[in-house]
Amino acid sequence: MEKTPFKVLVINHSTIIRQAIITIFNSSDTLEVIGDTEDGYKALVKIPKWQPDVITLDINTPYKESLSALKRIMIFHPTPIIILNHRLETTPAIFDALSYGAIDFLTLSLGLINKTLDADDLKKQQEQLIKKVFLAAMVNNNAFQYIPLKANKKNNSHQKQEGCKNLVVLGVGEGGYGTLLKIIPKLSVNYSTAYIIVSYDADDYLHSFIRYLNHFSAVKVQTTLNNVLLEAGGCYISTGDEYVTIHGKKGDLLTYVSPAPFSSRRGSIDMLMFSASEALENPLGVILSGEGNDGAEGLEEIVRSGGGAIIQTPSNCLYDSMALSALNLCEEKVVVADREIATEINNFLIYSVN
Repeated sequence: MEKTPFKVLVINHSTIIRQAIITIFNSSDTLEVIGDTEDGYKALVKIPKWQPDVITLDINTPYKESLSALKRIMIFHPTPIIILNHRLETTPAIFDALSYGAIDFLTLSLGLINKTLDADDLKKQQEQLIKKVFLAAMVNNNAFQYIPLKANKKNNSHQKQEGCKNLVVLGVGEGGYGTLLKIIPKLSVNYSTAYIIVSYDADDYLHSFIRYLNHFSAVKVQTTLNNVLLEAGGCYISTGDEYVTIHGKKGDLLTYVSPAPFSSRRGSIDMLMFSASEALENPLGVILSGEGNDGAEGLEEIVRSGGGAIIQTPSNCLYDSMALSALNLCEEKVVVADREIATEINNFLIYSVN
C-alpha cells in the first residue's frame, strides 16, 4: 500500500461546506487536508507547493470556471480529482468534468454538511466520501487525463438498421462513468457489431449519461429495452438491477430484459456474457472498473466459446476488484488502460469473423 495519510486539497466555494469536508477528511487515518481554497484558479498557484495526492473539486460554483480550472490542472499539474456535487441539475457539468479528466464524482447530501441525516446515514456517507477519495489517491496517472470530446453527428444515411452478427459485451461498476467516456466515443461504427453494457454505477444518472454519450459518439447509444432487435452500430446500456440476456441467431439477436431477482448479489454481467457466448461464436467481453467479481466467470466462458477478452489494467481502475477477479480467472486476455480499450476493441472487430 502507498504511504498514508494521503494529502488532500479541498476546493469549494462555500466556506461552510469546505470546513465540513475538511473535518470529515481529517477524521480519517488515511487522509490529511494539506490545503483548501474557494476556487480552482487560486489552487493552480498553490498546487506546486502543496503537491496534493488527490483533489476534491466543487462543481456547483459557476461550472464554466470550475471546468476551466480543472482543464488547467490536468494539463499543468495532473492530479486525481473527485468531483463533489449536491444538485442533480448540474449533471451535464459532472460529465464534462469527467471528460476533462476527473476520475469520479459523488453527490453529497446537504444533510451531511449540516448533520441533519440520521446517525447511520451520516456515517455511511462520510465513509463513502473518505473511501472514494482514498481510492482516487491510489490510482496511477494513466487513469486521469484531459480528453476533449467532440459532438458527433450521426450519419444515418449509411447506418442501416440491420441486426448485428457480432457483439461486444462490457461490464462496469463503480468508477464506470469516467471509464466509459474514454471508450464509447472512440468506438468505430462496425456495420456487423452491436455493443451492450451492464453498468452498476450510480443509476440515478444513467439516462442523462446515455444522452450525453450519444451526443459525442459515432455509435448510437441507447437504453437496453426488452424484446428489441440488436442493431449493428448500436450501443445499449442497462443497469445491474436488470438481467439482460441475448436470444436468437446472427443477424436476428433479440434482448430479454427482466428485473434481477437478487441484484445485490451482482450477477447481471455474468448472465449477459453467458448468453452472448451461447448465441455467438466469437463475441468480445470487456471487464472494467468496479467492485466485486461479477463478470469474471462470464468472461472466461466467452473465451472458452472462441471469443476475446479485454480487462482494464487494475491499477488504472478506481475500484479494481472486478478487474482483478477477471484477471485471475481468465487466462487468455488483453490487459490495457481504459484509454487504450477502444483501440483494442476496434482492432478485434477488424479481424473477427463477421
